[in-house]
Amino acid sequence: MRLNKYLAKSGVASRRESDKLIQAATTFVNGKLITDPAFNVKKDDVVKYDGQKLSLVTETIIIMLNKPKNIITTAKDTHNRKTVLDLIPLQNRLFPIGRLDKDTTGLVFLTNNGELANYLMHPKNRIPRIYQAEIEGKLNQKAIMKMKKGIYIGDGEFGRSEFVRQKSVKKRSIVTLKLYEGKKREIRRIFRFLKIKLFSLQRVQYGEIILGNLPTGHWRFLSKKETEILKHNYTDRVKID
Repeated sequence: MRLNKYLAKSGVASRRESDKLIQAATTFVNGKLITDPAFNVKKDDVVKYDGQKLSLVTETIIIMLNKPKNIITTAKDTHNRKTVLDLIPLQNRLFPIGRLDKDTTGLVFLTNNGELANYLMHPKNRIPRIYQAEIEGKLNQKAIMKMKKGIYIGDGEFGRSEFVRQKSVKKRSIVTLKLYEGKKREIRRIFRFLKIKLFSLQRVQYGEIILGNLPTGHWRFLSKKETEILKHNYTDRVKID
């Protein structure tokens, strides 16, 4: 088994994130530092990440969190800022599926299944993410078409989002948008380049799973029905135990 896959199946991170962790000299196999994500791990090899011995996950855990502002969406922060894991008092090794910037609130999944995380995050699988943005004024048709076609957002990247609906009250609007990739701060960069003031941003849905009325800062395990939805949609590509 490739080393990056071993880390993913041990609940360290998604396979793509595991590539970065291995290359950052965090992983030892039988006492030897390995920086090649493609290194072949044999059945009886001892793998340690960050000084801790790893073992393959036998039961998948999936948690939904309503992330508050000023919380970092990562398993560990080098600046000792509060992370999403600080809100979940469990001993299990978990990590977030994808990221929300510290000012964005809403739905974050945490899991110990790196293969599931990899599938949900990979752009080619086009798993939709639904956001609600509170903006100044309202989106006109020209802006909507620009967002759908793709708008330059700096750093050689183009941001794209599908307009779902908007509700305007006085001088503000709540705009619902759908994304399939989720580049770094993509929606915020789209509105900045459109010169539209953004007051708040919340992710309210990931795939078919809806945030609902889960209070800010609270978390829960996915229900049996929600887990079955994930299994139904992704089991052909991802093994969920």
